[in-house]
Amino acid sequence: MREKWIANRIGLIDFWYYDDQEFSFINGRMLLRGSNGSGKSVTMQSVVPLLLDGNMRPERLDPFGSRDRKMSSYLLEEGDGREERTGYLYMEFLKRDSGLYSTIGMGIRARKGKTVDAWYFCITDGRRVNRDFYLYKENDGKVTLTQRELANRIGIGGKVMNSQQEYMEYVNQQFFGFETAEEYKEMIDLLIQLRTPKLSKDFKPTVINEILSDSLQPLSEEDLRPMSEAIENMDTLSTNLTNKRSSAEAAEKINRLYERYNYAVLSEKADAYCQTEKDVQKLKREMEQNQKNYLEYDELAKTEQDKKIRLDQEKRVLEQERDNLNASDAVGLKNRETEVREALADNDKSRQEKERQLDNKKERWNEFHSRFQEASQKEERLSEELKGAACGMGEALETVYMDEHAFFEKEFLERMGEEFSFEASFVQLRRLNGQMETGCEILKEMEKQKSEREQLLMEYDNEKRTRSAMERGIAESEKILEELISRQKETIYNWNQSNEELKLEREQLQEMNRFLDQFDLHSDYHVIKNIVSDTYFDAKGFLAQQKNRLDAEKEQKSEQIHELEIQLEEWKNQKDPEPELPPR
Repeated sequence: MREKWIANRIGLIDFWYYDDQEFSFINGRMLLRGSNGSGKSVTMQSVVPLLLDGNMRPERLDPFGSRDRKMSSYLLEEGDGREERTGYLYMEFLKRDSGLYSTIGMGIRARKGKTVDAWYFCITDGRRVNRDFYLYKENDGKVTLTQRELANRIGIGGKVMNSQQEYMEYVNQQFFGFETAEEYKEMIDLLIQLRTPKLSKDFKPTVINEILSDSLQPLSEEDLRPMSEAIENMDTLSTNLTNKRSSAEAAEKINRLYERYNYAVLSEKADAYCQTEKDVQKLKREMEQNQKNYLEYDELAKTEQDKKIRLDQEKRVLEQERDNLNASDAVGLKNRETEVREALADNDKSRQEKERQLDNKKERWNEFHSRFQEASQKEERLSEELKGAACGMGEALETVYMDEHAFFEKEFLERMGEEFSFEASFVQLRRLNGQMETGCEILKEMEKQKSEREQLLMEYDNEKRTRSAMERGIAESEKILEELISRQKETIYNWNQSNEELKLEREQLQEMNRFLDQFDLHSDYHVIKNIVSDTYFDAKGFLAQQKNRLDAEKEQKSEQIHELEIQLEEWKNQKDPEPELPPR
């Protein structure tokens, strides 16, 4: 229980055999004594745990854990004759240092043949049941309030709740302060276990261990799911890390080999560059030499051109002479002889060329025969390789379900020596290749989505943790606000008790409590100051009147003292009177 709050009173109104009964606590403790059957268990079970969580299940009402007792049996007894009855249970808490009171309770309405209705309430403005707040009205006796009448009477100094869960959370937040309602429920269950009757007969450590073990709430799947998902994610990350390390090692090996290959290629290219550079230098030298030769040949060409001109002139002269000689027969026979000799020379050249062509054809025939034999052997070898490849392709395609391959293979082997069109196979292979590419894309997309899913799960866990932290922060802020409001109430009560002159009335303190219960960001704390200021000015006016009266009395007394002092001084200044002497 939170610091300073202690149980001060419990009360039962029109419940069981009680009309209006109170039980007081001393320093938060109470001892009930009585004979068996006097009602001790019924009285306490009506408070603990009923008023702590509002749960009216039959097994919660019976200390033996049976379901024989129902709440309706405590309101409508057999032979009572009443058709319905409404009762109230309440518990009052006190902060001793400040004298601040807070009350929780529940109303129960039972009707014959119908389910029991229940509602819950709290009073937070300091009003006390049967002191300045009553759960009944006087109408030819005490008649308990209905739920609506109770809500109207409480007003803003508390609230009425219909939900048992809301009531339990309020009691926990206001008086006990467990982090969650589940933890508070575990505490209530532990109290129920410890309430087992006649513990003194078998109060052993094993019994306590069983009670404490049974009171622990088992972990649900919702509680275990984040842990299992975290472990699964850790396993997945570990596997991925191992695979990536293996891939990194393999990539490193490939990289080393590739670097060696690059160094070798670079060395070859460097050698080729050096050789090319040498060739370029050599070609440059040759080009320079050729340019020199060109100049020399150009001069020579000019010389030869001049010589050609001279020879052309001589040729014309000789041709003129030849024409003159052609007129004779000797010249004609000489020409015929020359023609015959040239024809014979041409025939010898043609024969030699034909013999050379024949030798070339023989060589080509031998070459073609050798190549034909090699081609035949290669054809046989390729045929065997094709058969093996076709068989291997069939085995490979078994995993990709290409049913047409068996037909294509049979047709191909039957027509191996003939021209064969692979277009149908290419179409099927292109279709299969497209499907495989689509499958690879799908696998890549699956890996991508898997990675995105893992990332989203991590983000979800982070968001969930952030949200939980924010919810805890909000809950903690609400608790801090409630604690600050409670402290402020306590401060006001302590301040009022320590005052000697400025004493607030009970109604004013209750009004302050009601304002603090409704306090939020838009509230104006001057309302509290205004409540105090009225009493302050009244007290100040009363003290001013007393001061004025006392000042007037003081002034009057001062004047009287002054007059008496004057009279005293006059008396002091007068001569002593001489008594009259009788005549002699």
